[in-house]
Amino acid sequence: MLLDLADRVVIVTGAGRGIGRAIAESFLRERSRVVISDVDAKAVSWFDDARRAADVTGDARVCDVRDSAAVDAFVADVAGRFGRIDVLVNNAGVMGDGLVEEIDDEAWNRCFDVNVGGTFRMCRAVVPIMKRQNAGRIVNAASFAAIVPGIGSAAYAASKAAVVQLTRTLAGELGPWNVTANAYAPGMIPSGINTFAQMSPAEQDRLLDTLTLRRWGTAEEVADLVCFLASDAARYITGTLVDVSGGKLATQLPQRAYEIAGLRR
Repeated sequence: MLLDLADRVVIVTGAGRGIGRAIAESFLRERSRVVISDVDAKAVSWFDDARRAADVTGDARVCDVRDSAAVDAFVADVAGRFGRIDVLVNNAGVMGDGLVEEIDDEAWNRCFDVNVGGTFRMCRAVVPIMKRQNAGRIVNAASFAAIVPGIGSAAYAASKAAVVQLTRTLAGELGPWNVTANAYAPGMIPSGINTFAQMSPAEQDRLLDTLTLRRWGTAEEVADLVCFLASDAARYITGTLVDVSGGKLATQLPQRAYEIAGLRR
């Protein structure tokens, strides 16, 4: 399948590391014109060399998605420079761990302000541009926690569930203008905002036993999905949440299949 994303103008937020960086790198390989953002200037310093190596135009910016004025200026600048915005990937996000009885207002509010508010602000700024084009793709980062939350993940899970509903609402509102909106739900992908890779072997085994494909996922596998959703190959897909978790909890006790196959005791 040819995704044909060459010359598409793509914004990826939270692209300093982890999944966001992998998404940006995948679009560069597709020869898209990529503009990335992150709240940390050092985090996006990798991009210029990568863009030049790919021999495409693009840019790296510092933008705090909690700041409406900064978001509006960022989006307006990208549209002014490139003349259009074809794809928005709202990847910027933060964790918010803590039991409900323990989490404080600051941690709760930060989680919602970045994960939900940041996605909302970026979409609000981009939507008028995509409507004028009569075309566009919005792809939002949710999480498997939006499907099945974990203990101590109330703020994070609730914020990502809100992103899913925001995405569905956007899909409904933007259908007349040929703009699609979808969300992706990564499962256990070791990255800078979690500790999967640092867990003890016993802890890792316990978590891997919940996966139908019994291994950690990679950021590149999430990026493959995002590029597909951004392409014309996904032109009739909108308002969806796509689970990219290796079949986490797809069946009861998925480790049983590995025991039957003699691959695990």
